[in-house]
Amino acid sequence: MSPLVLGRITDLRTPLLTNTPWGETHVRFGSVRHGGHRAAKFVLTVLAMSVASMYANSSHAGTLGMLSKPQITQSPNNNDRTMLAGNTSPFATASNDQGRVADTTTMDHMLLQLKRPADREQALQALMQQQVTKGSPNYHQWLTNAQLGAEYGPSQMDVDAITSWLTAQGFTVNRVYGNGMTIDFSGTAGQVRQAFATEIHHLNVKGESHIGNMSDPQIPAAFAGVVDGVVSLNDFRPHTNKKEHVDYTFTESGSTFQAVTPADLAKIYNLTSVFNAGVTGTGETIALIEDTNVYSTSDITTFRSTFGLPTATFSQVHPESCTNPGDVVGNDGEAELDVEYAGAAAPGATLELVSCKDTSTTFGGLIAMEDLLEAGSAPTIWSVSYGECEAENGATQNAAYSSTYESAAAEGISVFVSSGDEGAASCDADQANATHGIAVSGFASTPYNVAVGGTDFGDTYAGTNSTYWSSTNSSTYESALSYINEIPWNDSCAGVLLSSKEGYSTPYGSTGFCNSSTGKADFLTTGSGSGGPSGCATGKASTSGVVSGTCAGWPKPSWQSGLVGNPSDGVRDIPDVSLFAANGLWGHYYVYCYSNSSTAGKNDGSEPCTGAPSGWSGAGGTSFASPIMAGIQALVDQHNGFTTGAGNPDSVYYSLANTEYGASGSSTCNSSNGNAVGTSCIFYDITQGDMDVNCTGTHSCYKPSGTYGVLSTSTSAYDKAYGTGTGWDFATGIGSVNAYNLVYASAW
Repeated sequence: MSPLVLGRITDLRTPLLTNTPWGETHVRFGSVRHGGHRAAKFVLTVLAMSVASMYANSSHAGTLGMLSKPQITQSPNNNDRTMLAGNTSPFATASNDQGRVADTTTMDHMLLQLKRPADREQALQALMQQQVTKGSPNYHQWLTNAQLGAEYGPSQMDVDAITSWLTAQGFTVNRVYGNGMTIDFSGTAGQVRQAFATEIHHLNVKGESHIGNMSDPQIPAAFAGVVDGVVSLNDFRPHTNKKEHVDYTFTESGSTFQAVTPADLAKIYNLTSVFNAGVTGTGETIALIEDTNVYSTSDITTFRSTFGLPTATFSQVHPESCTNPGDVVGNDGEAELDVEYAGAAAPGATLELVSCKDTSTTFGGLIAMEDLLEAGSAPTIWSVSYGECEAENGATQNAAYSSTYESAAAEGISVFVSSGDEGAASCDADQANATHGIAVSGFASTPYNVAVGGTDFGDTYAGTNSTYWSSTNSSTYESALSYINEIPWNDSCAGVLLSSKEGYSTPYGSTGFCNSSTGKADFLTTGSGSGGPSGCATGKASTSGVVSGTCAGWPKPSWQSGLVGNPSDGVRDIPDVSLFAANGLWGHYYVYCYSNSSTAGKNDGSEPCTGAPSGWSGAGGTSFASPIMAGIQALVDQHNGFTTGAGNPDSVYYSLANTEYGASGSSTCNSSNGNAVGTSCIFYDITQGDMDVNCTGTHSCYKPSGTYGVLSTSTSAYDKAYGTGTGWDFATGIGSVNAYNLVYASAW
């Protein structure tokens, strides 16, 4: 690593003398000047001082890109443009088009995503590797948002040029974030049309009204090396990753359900031993990222008192200048379960629901994360339970989440993200069939977050319920007796375990389970834990919502390479770890408190939180797994004294898994051992079952006969997407965890 990076500037005080594009000279102390200039000609001036002199003498923390050379070398010309490919919603089609919106339509808090200069990105990556390497002089030496901008961001001259252009187009520049990667600006649809050469139209999508750009935006070619794109020019929002409890009926089983409560969770994943050692997350703060408030704080109180958890330190925070979103019906249930189960895993932790209101263009959760970083002193553990597939998210939104998580990791923050609830078909979330082929969530596929997948318990399939569950509950509704063997969470008829349990030799084909009367009636769904290879993080799909065209995945992080089972595919693969996330297929689901009666009949799971919890709301989904894993990390941080955070813990997780699994896996740590699994295992390797889902169409769908096929990496052979295997696999990642052994692992 270069001495320039090792000797990071930490005391930045000297103002930087710069010239504006119009020849004015002024002294800037960190603020970006946004005047109402209208210039006929843009003149890019070069500072009289040399670059070397600037590095030596200029050291103001608020000055962006002090170590970056300007990339913009010519004036912006609106008649010489470049297109930002992959930034149109797949729902912006002629069939959904309802005509252009009025030019006066407000487009508030749009985000312009910038690019970090290649040499500065390389330097930042080298630093971040040192930040998580024990023994390095930069181990846990985290940056601030301002340091990120000053040392690794685009140059101040480039940022000034872009903000001046935005202002000249009539936009209001609300903020340039300190890390130098995002510009928040507002305007009208008419200004968007003039500046970005794309029209905003009314859209009708499945009976719902939306707005969105009808073509990819364009920017002056002069900015191509610095501007990644406009994060969003539509009002389509990500989906939550929870699935309401369903009373499934099986020909082989009765109606007994063993629902999972906080005490059960603690028993199964050995949280109890951590709690008994006095480690409960005290002193740690977990941020649950939302675009809503909880429906009722009393629901949180009821949940904790009913299940014997201590009174929580809980608050709802709306950072910086973002708008309080209030109660968003439906999403408020997501927010409540996030808070409740993060607190179940770390009962002593401080819980912050961090939320911003959605704007006409931007998901409030993204604004909340950006504002947390800008404000400083952010909670060092975040959980995000929303998602959208890479191809639908678009290249710039994918870049925005990757950049935000990268900043968070460099600042010491551990980000946990739900991998999704739709198998390897993330572009078909909440659908009866996969039609768009293999895809993953752009919220979870970045190299800077922990992607958390979903499992189910294998006891019902094996007929061993009585081995793992007591016939009675404790005073805190605990009935689990030990760790339980796990399988991937999968509600689809395409799953081999369900198919075989129902007496079918295959899930596919005209005589297979998915084409049977029972399969078609009850089990056509994409509902299952998610995973797969990153495929469309960048580029543009040639077929809407399908990994195609110039699509490409995020490169594989170095820490993911080499673990037994992980393919040599060159791209980021998810999930990283998995935890129980089922919604009742095999008789198990989570109980949570959500009492919003206004959701009745909307399949949002609301039930009164009165009486025995068996009558409360029940659900599954990786929305539970992500905040629980965040809670487990809070225990890691408390025990190890990581008062300023651990950054992205993936490198440690994978190192530990490499040691445990070796070159051929660990029979001792095989989850199929159930309560006989080794006591020293940190991870439980899940090797039984799959997360394959049913499909139609031609994209990654193996359908030799019959109406419904199964998702497969081949359309001419059965190569299910995806099954479990030794070590890492797309269905469950590394596997699930023994929390005590993870917390006390020496690698920390």
